[in-house]
Amino acid sequence: MLTLLIAHAPIVWIFMSLVFILAMVLKDNSIVDIAWGLGFVLLALISFFRPSGFSGREILATCLILAWGLRLAGHVFLRNRNRKEDFRYASWRKQWGKWFFIRSYLQVFMLQGFFMLCVAYPVILINHSRNSGLKVLDGLGICVWLVGFFFEAVGDYQLVMFKRRPENRGRIMTSGLWSLTRHPNYFGEVTMWWGVFLLALSVPRGWTALISPVVITFLLLKVSGIPMLEKKYAGNADFAAYAARTRAFFPWFPRRA
Repeated sequence: MLTLLIAHAPIVWIFMSLVFILAMVLKDNSIVDIAWGLGFVLLALISFFRPSGFSGREILATCLILAWGLRLAGHVFLRNRNRKEDFRYASWRKQWGKWFFIRSYLQVFMLQGFFMLCVAYPVILINHSRNSGLKVLDGLGICVWLVGFFFEAVGDYQLVMFKRRPENRGRIMTSGLWSLTRHPNYFGEVTMWWGVFLLALSVPRGWTALISPVVITFLLLKVSGIPMLEKKYAGNADFAAYAARTRAFFPWFPRRA
């Protein structure tokens, strides 16, 4: 595990350093959110193209990462186009003052690069293993991944369509998948990585890939995902009412008033 992570660490370091330089030129640290998906695409492709040939599991895992990473990067790019820096990064820009550059490099870009490497580990492991034919567990992994992709992609699409209507300005999205969970996109992303982990279980030392879904689940539930976003709505009566009837993460039918 450590050998593979160390071998791919320079790739992540170079990639995130280049993104940092671009962010400084544009004066917009939120471009790191676009780079998040693209970094996984880069790691998947570099670990995939090896002289030893390809197996069905390698092709499958790499294609899943490409589909997820490219869709996410495209979505974030279109969402952030012509917008100001995301409120999280803008807030840190003010708080960090003279330490902004070094803290941005270490706490935003390098830290995300480290987590990227940990989360991408299953596909790196699969692409560096001698893979046998596909098994039942792989089918289960695909099904889990598809559920996650549905929640993330459809949830994002529904939110985009909701925000495009002028009458919804300032309102909280509470319909569609957003009526089942306050964060269908985060639920989807976590679920997808549990699906990729199931694919990795069929290769040698596949259990070590558990680091991936555990890290992304912890980050989105406890650190930079749900807590940070919901803090933005603190004191909002409409959001409080929405939160009272809708689960934060796992989808389920709305609670009765």
